Amino acid sequence: MATASSPPRSSRQAARRAESRAGDHRVRPERRSSLVYLAALASLPLLIYLLAPILGLMARITPRSYACCWEAASALRLSLFTASISLVIAILIGTPVAYWLSHYHFRGKDVIDTLIDLPLVLPPVAAGLALLLLYGQQGFGALLATHDLRLSFTRAAVVMAQVFVASPFYVKQARAGFEAVPRELRLASATLGAGPLRTFFRVTVPLAGHALIAGAVMTWARALGEFGATLMFAGAFPGRTETMPVAIYTPASAGTEEGLRTSIALAVVLVVVSFAVIVLARRLAGRTLYLTPTA
Repeated sequence: MATASSPPRSSRQAARRAESRAGDHRVRPERRSSLVYLAALASLPLLIYLLAPILGLMARITPRSYACCWEAASALRLSLFTASISLVIAILIGTPVAYWLSHYHFRGKDVIDTLIDLPLVLPPVAAGLALLLLYGQQGFGALLATHDLRLSFTRAAVVMAQVFVASPFYVKQARAGFEAVPRELRLASATLGAGPLRTFFRVTVPLAGHALIAGAVMTWARALGEFGATLMFAGAFPGRTETMPVAIYTPASAGTEEGLRTSIALAVVLVVVSFAVIVLARRLAGRTLYLTPTA
């Protein structure tokens, strides 16, 4: 008569290990939730610190603030105009650099990367001083003055300062977008007879379009909010070189109630625009490229 035999010891040990692992999996989500709650609690001081000044600024807004804001309409128009011109220049000079860095390897590439990143960490005031020394009366400005030309303390200086500090944002985003385009697609385009320019405009640019647009939006926003380099290189002449950030500083520094209201109104406009730009740029940059394989 056949009798039921007990499972071997190795089988029992394997079963115990399986039960132990199952118990660990049941415990891990609870530990993970506790860690998430602890991290959220620890994040509150930073979030409150970042949010409180903005809420305080919003709380000081009154209809009378925007009545005063109309006096600074020229600064708003100048900022929008110069930021748009700076964006166009950044795209024209930044796109070739981004494509070059994304598709070619050569000696000195790290040095060029560092030079492009330098305006991101360089204090804007130092950047404005460097531009003033190079293109002012102590530099090329003296040569231009002999031909009745001047760059410093003009609207051209505003654009030059904005391009200097904002163009790296476009180059970084554009380079990331170009690097995300599969090399096989560019090779396939060349195999089908398309030249380099046709491949670039018909294949590379459409596939990297979201990154290019995100970089353009961030560049425009950075140019719109530029203050230090503009103040040093272009000055703060009302109606000529006084941009919106400079217009925020000038009335507030006067110490008058009316000036403070104007500064608050302009600052709120910049906060709203900056928030909208960040949301738009994140949505555009967050879209990934999906390729459907063909049969």
